[in-house]
Amino acid sequence: MTGFLSDLVQYQGLFRMVTVLGIGGTFQIGFQISTITYMSQHVKAFINETWLERYGYPIHQDNLLFLWSITVSIFGIGGLLGSSGSRYLTVKYGKKKCLLCNNLLMIVAASIMGCSKIARSFEMILIGRFMCGISAGLCVPLHHQYVGEISPRKLRGFANSTSSFFWSLGKAVGQISGQRELLGSQSLWPMLMASCGLPALVQLVTLPFFPESPPYLLMHKGDQEGCKKAIRQLWGEGHHQAEIDDIMKEKATMKNTKILSVLELMKEPAFRWQLYMIVILTATVQLCGINAIYFYTFEVLQAAGFDERMISYMTLSVGLSELVAAVVCTSIIERLGRKVLIRGGYLMMGSLLAGITVTLSLQDWYFWMPYCSLCLIILFVVVFGVGPAGATVSIRVEIFKLSCRPPAFVISAVMNWMGVFVIGTTFPFIVERLKHFCFLIFMGVLFTSGIIIHLFLPETKGKSIVEITEEFDKLNFKKKRIPTTPHHVTEDYTFCTRL
Repeated sequence: MTGFLSDLVQYQGLFRMVTVLGIGGTFQIGFQISTITYMSQHVKAFINETWLERYGYPIHQDNLLFLWSITVSIFGIGGLLGSSGSRYLTVKYGKKKCLLCNNLLMIVAASIMGCSKIARSFEMILIGRFMCGISAGLCVPLHHQYVGEISPRKLRGFANSTSSFFWSLGKAVGQISGQRELLGSQSLWPMLMASCGLPALVQLVTLPFFPESPPYLLMHKGDQEGCKKAIRQLWGEGHHQAEIDDIMKEKATMKNTKILSVLELMKEPAFRWQLYMIVILTATVQLCGINAIYFYTFEVLQAAGFDERMISYMTLSVGLSELVAAVVCTSIIERLGRKVLIRGGYLMMGSLLAGITVTLSLQDWYFWMPYCSLCLIILFVVVFGVGPAGATVSIRVEIFKLSCRPPAFVISAVMNWMGVFVIGTTFPFIVERLKHFCFLIFMGVLFTSGIIIHLFLPETKGKSIVEITEEFDKLNFKKKRIPTTPHHVTEDYTFCTRL
C-alpha cells in the first residue's frame, strides 16, 4: 500500500491523464451500452406517437420492432466504421488531436438525440446513434493505445486495466441513471440519451492540458524535446532511464518510424503469433458468455418470483459486482501477471457456466435453485472482471510495437464490432433453440482458449516491448534463424537519454 501511495505522488500526472482518458473513453461507451436497455419502452412509444402524428394511424408492430432493432444495431455499424479509420487518423494526426475531434463528434451526436423528442423526429435518434457508434469505434482503440504508451513499465498493467474499470463504471452509472426514479422516466429519457455527451465534454476541456504520448513524439514526430517534456509531466522529475532505454531500443528497430498498414501487418511473419493471440483474445471476449449472462439474469430473477421493479435493482447488483471486480483487477494485475489472470479466469468461467447450466435445468424442481443460479451468475461476472476483462486490454497493448500497434488495434476493433453485430442478431435464435444449454457452447470456447493461452502466450509482466517481441520470435520463426530486426528495419538513432 505504501508503494502504491508513493507511486501515486510521483506519477500524479499519469494518474490524472488516465482518469481523463477513461472518462472520455470506455466510461462513456459502457454508459451508452447500459442506458439503451432502459430506453427501449420509451423510444418505442415515441416512434409510435410520431408515426401516428405523421400518417394518422399507428405503426405496424413488425415495423416498430424493425426500427428499434436498427436503433440498437446501427451503433455497432458506426463502431465498425470508426474503428476501421482509427489507424489512418492516428498516424496522420496523433492520438490527442483525434480524441479532441472525436469528443466534438460525440457532443454533436448527443445533442441531436437529446432534441429528437422536441423535434418529433425518431430519425434523429438513428442519426445520433450512428454518430455515437463512429465516435465509440474510434475512441476505444485510441484510448487503449494512449494509456499503454504513456505508462512506465512497472505501472503499465495497472494503467491498461483501468480501461476495464471505467467501462464497468460507465455501465454501473448508466444502470443507476436509467432507473425510473432518475432519468429513465417517460419525460426525462431524452436527457438520459443526451447525457453521453457529458463525459466527452469533460475530456474536451481537460485533455488539451496533457501531452501526446512520449513514444509517439519521439519515434513518429522526431520531437526529442517534446518527448522529454512529456515524460517529466507524466512521470515526475525522477530517474526514468530504464523506460527511456526501452523507447530507444524500440526506436532502433524501426525504419523511418514507419507505421505498418493492416495488410502489411497481416503479411509480416515476425508478428504472426501476436496476431493469432489478439484474434483469440478478441473472439473469446465475444464468445465467453458474458452477454448471455446479462440476458439470463432477468429470466432467473423472474423465475424466482421477484417483482419486476425489484428485478431492476437486483440486476444493478450484477453491474456493481463487475465494477468491484474491475477495481480488484487493477490492484492485482502487476502482482499475478496477465497470463495467470486470463488463463485462470477462462478456466474458472468455464466451470461456472457448467454450474449455471445445471442450476437453470433444475430451477423448476427446487424453490431455492434460482438463488443458486443468481449467485453463480454474480460470481461469473466477478471472475470475468477480475481476470480476462482487464488483463486482455493490457495484453493487446503490450504485444505489439508502436510500428504495428495502430493496424493491430484496427483488426481487433473490427473483429469486436463485427462480433457485437453478429452475436446481437444471432444470439436470440440460439437461445430460442438451445435455451440455457447455449452456455455449453461458451464453456467449450473458454476451455479451448484457456489451453491455447497456457501453451503459447508469454507473460508480459515487467517486460519491455522488445523483450516481449523476442519471446514471440521463438514462435514466429521456430527453428529458422531469428532475424535481429524485421525486414523493414535498418537504421539506428541516437537520443540524449538524460532528462
